[in-house]
Amino acid sequence: MEENTSFIPLSDPDITFAELSAVETLLCSPQISNGRTTEAFEHAFAAYLGRKYAVAVSSGTIGLLLTLRALGIGPGHEVIASPYSFRETVHAISLAGARAVFADIDYWSGALVPAKAEERITANTRAIVAGNPNGHPAPWSELRAVAQRHQLLLLEDSTEAIGSSYKGELVGRFGDTAVFDFAQPVALTCGEGAMVVTEDIDIALGLRRHRAHRVDERSSVVVGSTAPYQAGMSDLTAALGLAQLKRLDEILERRRFVEQLYNAHMQSFEGIKPPYVGPDVTEVNWLLYLVHLGTRFTRSGRDAIIEDLRGAQIESAAYSQPLHLQRHYFDFGYRRCDFLVAEKIADRALALPFHTHLTNKQIEFIVETMNDASINVGAGAAIY
Repeated sequence: MEENTSFIPLSDPDITFAELSAVETLLCSPQISNGRTTEAFEHAFAAYLGRKYAVAVSSGTIGLLLTLRALGIGPGHEVIASPYSFRETVHAISLAGARAVFADIDYWSGALVPAKAEERITANTRAIVAGNPNGHPAPWSELRAVAQRHQLLLLEDSTEAIGSSYKGELVGRFGDTAVFDFAQPVALTCGEGAMVVTEDIDIALGLRRHRAHRVDERSSVVVGSTAPYQAGMSDLTAALGLAQLKRLDEILERRRFVEQLYNAHMQSFEGIKPPYVGPDVTEVNWLLYLVHLGTRFTRSGRDAIIEDLRGAQIESAAYSQPLHLQRHYFDFGYRRCDFLVAEKIADRALALPFHTHLTNKQIEFIVETMNDASINVGAGAAIY
C-alpha cells in the first residue's frame, strides 16, 4: 500500500463556520469572561440532558473537586473509584483531602464492577465515583442499588462519554451529580472546560459558591464566607461550546461513520473483534478507537507498536496509565497486582486516531500499519 506522508493526529476537533462565527461575534462584544454566554451554555447543556442545573467550570478534575467540596467530602472520608481511565478526573478526590479507594473493573467494558466496589465500602466511605470509560456506560442500575444500600452518594464521571446512553437514557442522568469534560479528544470540544449537572439546587449553589464570585456577590456575607477557586469558564469557551452543542448530533453521527469504517477494516484480520457493547447499553459514542491486544503482548510490546505507528506519522496512545500505579497513589500503599483486570487491560490497550476528518484511505493505512507492527512484536497474537 502507498505510504501515507501526512501526519494523522489522534484527535482533530470538528470545527466549522458556525464555531468560528460564534467566537468572532463574542470577540467583538464587550464581555468575554464569565457572563451571559456561559449562562446560556449552562442552560442549553442542562436542557440537552434533561437535568435541572448545570454549572460550567474550568476542567473535569475541578468539576469533581468542587462537587466534593459542595458535598462536604474531605479529610477523613473515602471515595470509591476506578483506577482505569483516559481522563484522570478522580485526582480530585486527593485534591479534596479525601482518600481514593480503588476497585477493579470489568474485563470487557472497562467499567467499575458494582460488587467489587461494594467490597471496598467502610464506615468512612461517603461516595462512589463511577466513570463511563472510553464512552461505554457503566452498569448504573447496579451501582445505584449499591449506593442506596449503603446510603452513599453516586457521582458520575462522564468526561469521556457525551452522547452515549444506558437503558435508553443519556449518560449524565444517573449520578447525584455528573461531570463532563470539553477538552480533546471529546466529541464536543471547546479546547478546555467542563460542566457539572445535578438535580439538587443546594449542590448547584454550592458548586457556584466554590467556583467563583461574581462582581455583584463580593460584598455578600453568605457568599463571602466561601473562598472560591476562581475556576469558572470564559464566555469565549462557552461560545465555542454552545456552537458545538447545537451540532452535537451531526458530530456524533460522523464519528459513528468513522467507527464503522474502522470495524470494516479490522474484520480483515483474524481474531480482532469490534469494540464491546454491554447488554444494557443503548448506544456508545467512543472517545477513541480502542484496540485491546492479545495476552501474548506485553506493555512494552504495545509501546513498541505506538513507536512504529509514530514512525509512520500516525499518532496513537496508551489509553490508560492506571492511577494506582502512579507515584502519588504509591505513597498511599497501592502496588502493582492490586487490580489485576485494570492492569491487564491497561497494559494492552491501544488508542488509535478517532475524529471526523479521517478518510477511508487513512483508516485503511492506520489498520494495516498497526497490523504489521503487531506481527513484528507479537507474532500474530489474538485480540481479546
